[in-house]
Amino acid sequence: MSSVLTVLLRLLRRDRLHHAAALLLGVVVVVLASGAAFAATQGESLWVGIYWALTTASTVGYGDVTPHNTAGQVLAAAVMLTAIPMLAAAFALITAHTAIAGFRRILNMERFSFTTAHRLVVGDHPCVPAMLRELARSGESVAWVSDGDQSGAPPDVFCVHASPTQPAAIRAAEPKRASQALVFGRNDGDVLVSVVLIRTEAPQLDITALVGSPSVRAALQDLGVRHSVSVDDLVAHTMAKSIETPHAGDLVMRLIESDEHRLVEIEADPALVGKALSSVRDEREGLVLGLIHGNDLTLGIGSDPIVGTGDRLLIAQPLR
Repeated sequence: MSSVLTVLLRLLRRDRLHHAAALLLGVVVVVLASGAAFAATQGESLWVGIYWALTTASTVGYGDVTPHNTAGQVLAAAVMLTAIPMLAAAFALITAHTAIAGFRRILNMERFSFTTAHRLVVGDHPCVPAMLRELARSGESVAWVSDGDQSGAPPDVFCVHASPTQPAAIRAAEPKRASQALVFGRNDGDVLVSVVLIRTEAPQLDITALVGSPSVRAALQDLGVRHSVSVDDLVAHTMAKSIETPHAGDLVMRLIESDEHRLVEIEADPALVGKALSSVRDEREGLVLGLIHGNDLTLGIGSDPIVGTGDRLLIAQPLR
């Protein structure tokens, strides 16, 4: 039954809005032509003739302008037999398009029309709406898979309202076309399931996961998840550093929340290969926070690493 409904929805969706537009264009032609003919046969101005045609076609019919001879009555009959059914059909097509779009969304039949790779956000967390707004503000194309409240998502975010622990929901978000996946969950078990499903669909996709337990973080690394954050570890270390150095927490928040710059991770230019990180910091615009070799981030504090081929730079770059 579900497959039959899916096929019917796809067939009904084809060219519906094009047909509605053609019908509305036909109504405009009928109104203008009949309005001009009414003005000519009834001795009225063109505007009065068009006004009469509009009130007749819309079935309002105020009665303040009426035909006075057989020619006018024939025109009135022609408008009623053409424009009124055409308007009704156009509105029916538009209503059907809206209703079927809702069914398609429920059945996860919609597909992306992104021209560039999108960021895939999976699961629920209190920080997700704010993160989505930040990504949308930076011009990122984003898809969000969640069975929770998605009303806080920006209008440009493509939402798949389904459980992120279901294979169909992950497939609907097309992870193969994504550039990165960010995985959240109500619990660590949901995060693990979502990661496995994404890995099944897109084995090479870069995944970042937010988990509560350090042990789950280790399990994710065994699954090939290069970037995972333990909430417990993050909060514990941040609070400990804030006690030792009261402004350490402020520094982290400034780096993350500032409207004056953004954090970017870029591949080191070939001209920088073989140079020390301290030299790169002197040459590059922006604040070079560290050097990334493979999956390891080096801040260059107490050492001065050499930039190698394939290394990346973590930079706080001013917004222009």
